[in-house]
Amino acid sequence: MASLTTVQRELFDWLVEYISQHQHSPSIRQMMEAMRLKSPAPVQSRLDHLRKKGYVDWEDGQARTLRIVHPDFVSSESVPVLGAIAAGGLIEAFTEADEHLDLSQSLFATNCYALRVNGDSMIDAHIADGDLVVMQPVNEPRNLKNGTIVAAQVEGEGTTLKRFYLKGQQITLEAANTAYEPIKVPAHRVSVQGSLVGVWRDYI
Repeated sequence: MASLTTVQRELFDWLVEYISQHQHSPSIRQMMEAMRLKSPAPVQSRLDHLRKKGYVDWEDGQARTLRIVHPDFVSSESVPVLGAIAAGGLIEAFTEADEHLDLSQSLFATNCYALRVNGDSMIDAHIADGDLVVMQPVNEPRNLKNGTIVAAQVEGEGTTLKRFYLKGQQITLEAANTAYEPIKVPAHRVSVQGSLVGVWRDYI
């Protein structure tokens, strides 16, 4: 595969990071700002070269369809949907995959899984009822940054999607919706099953 010039590599590396973080492609204006350019023409030229060299592709005539296609940056894995996660109260957790989410153009780690959201308690974090949240398993909850959105199982009660806060021996699971009260429980009663790495919403 053809090598990239310095400016092409700069744009490509930025695109990889942006799409990995946001799970959608940026606008031309965002690319201009990131590359410190005052005109869209240089951005379009670099994109055209990246496309010809097999690093990116997009649907002609459709906005924000740019995707990474370079094989070194594309995962062929699908993400298993392991059931539902409450964004409201607490519900029973699921562990059997009942469908798979095709994210072959994304950069999620291969051990990620997805849960379908039930409820509106995370609406102010732009997570709506019916969305699929992509989670990465958490090995050591105490290393999580306070405010991280997690799938947390409360012993004897169920599993919920909330912001995680640890203070001493108490965990607070906080909604992103003022209509819901925080859930405060002793740390030993909470099992963090995953932290949020992406949100998938189907507009069709």
